[in-house]
Amino acid sequence: MLITTDESHCKFIADYLRRNSLWRLPGVESKFARLWRISPSLFSLDTEIVKILERLGSAIWSFYSAVNRLYLSGNYPWVNEYLDIGKPDSLIEHAHMNYQKRMLPRVIRPDILLTEQGLRVTEFDSVPGGIGLTAAMSIAYGQCGQESIGGTEGMLSGFNAMLSDVSGIDNPAVAILVSDESADYRPEMEWLASELRVRGRSVWAVRPEEVIFTEDAIFIDVENQRVKIDVIYRFYELFDLKNIPKAELIAYAAKKKLVMVTPPYKHHLEEKLLLALISHPMLEDWFLSEMEEGEFFLLREVVSPTWVLDSRLVPPHALIPGFRFRGKAVQDWRVIEDATQKERRLVIKPSGFSPLAWGSRGVVVGHDVSSDKWAAAVESALTNFNSSPSVLQEFHDSKRVRVRYYDESSDCVVEMDGRVRLCPYYFVEGDGVKLRGVLATIVPLDKKFIHGMLDAVMVPCMVEGNA
Repeated sequence: MLITTDESHCKFIADYLRRNSLWRLPGVESKFARLWRISPSLFSLDTEIVKILERLGSAIWSFYSAVNRLYLSGNYPWVNEYLDIGKPDSLIEHAHMNYQKRMLPRVIRPDILLTEQGLRVTEFDSVPGGIGLTAAMSIAYGQCGQESIGGTEGMLSGFNAMLSDVSGIDNPAVAILVSDESADYRPEMEWLASELRVRGRSVWAVRPEEVIFTEDAIFIDVENQRVKIDVIYRFYELFDLKNIPKAELIAYAAKKKLVMVTPPYKHHLEEKLLLALISHPMLEDWFLSEMEEGEFFLLREVVSPTWVLDSRLVPPHALIPGFRFRGKAVQDWRVIEDATQKERRLVIKPSGFSPLAWGSRGVVVGHDVSSDKWAAAVESALTNFNSSPSVLQEFHDSKRVRVRYYDESSDCVVEMDGRVRLCPYYFVEGDGVKLRGVLATIVPLDKKFIHGMLDAVMVPCMVEGNA
């Protein structure tokens, strides 16, 4: 297939997404025939940025492993206290069970801002959306003669290899469980499963209520045939467990080793406050003993400074590590409530285990709100610390970039200045952690948050010069 013009590229990619039902939200009618804007070409990253991204996946995996051992050891009780706040006893107990002692998330996706000073990681996501969309767009651009980072089928290959590795079976029977609360992502996970089946793999995307539990195994019904499941890929958040049909049966089946569940039921690996541990001086020796020095200091370099908004009184001889306000050390977070707009280049985020922790819900950007709203946000975060902790991060201006996209009204490709977020996708496979794709999201300069939206350009990335 020869596709020659920029407009033709965009129309082909858009048609590919529509034909595969990837431009729809279940149960939502829209007057628009798209969910984001299409670029005629992949987003280009220079080789130095790509080299850092290639190292970053292994560093995050090592960090997860170190945090897991830190939590299970109980050597730093205050870390466990932070990570257990607001969690039900049943989940805390499950996190300590021996059957999953060494299990870690095997799909890793950090959120990264591309700034003038380099990369700034603002979040780690171990239950990420976008796997199917990035895979589909990589294939579509590949059919236009453009190869993305990780290769045209890299995302599919990575997801498949991860499933084989976690199960120890070449072709495991896999159920991707997508909850109603995660329904926006169901089309892409259904597409992902379908594409893997076309390639001879045994993967289905189903609702949790479709799982059939017996004393010996977990099954699903497929075309009037009952299929025994080897792996459940959990595509729902742990804070939603009480709303997930058969969640307790799935946890029981995992505990009894009737099925492998990934990501594991480990709340301590799904909190934004993990980023605050990276720069905490009391934990540096632990991480240096558990991680390669180069990987630890890479995280120190690229992860945005992060603090837990802890409402408790700091002893007179202590202070909040690494944070200064008006040039002075701080003992009480309430001092930032009267910060000026210039001083409020800070971001408050729910740490996790809350519906407000998804996307940009619950996020407050200090210099974009009034002084009263900022003070109220700080006070609210401190008041809710004992039930739902929040974190504070420095605000980073994402680098200004220019991107092209197809404009339906003029039927031509136009340019837009915007700011970009990168989401690299790493899969833990048999021989290591592999970068299989990078999704760029570029939003107009007037947007406060960078995420998928109607006005955003979403496009996989390539290495500069490979066009």
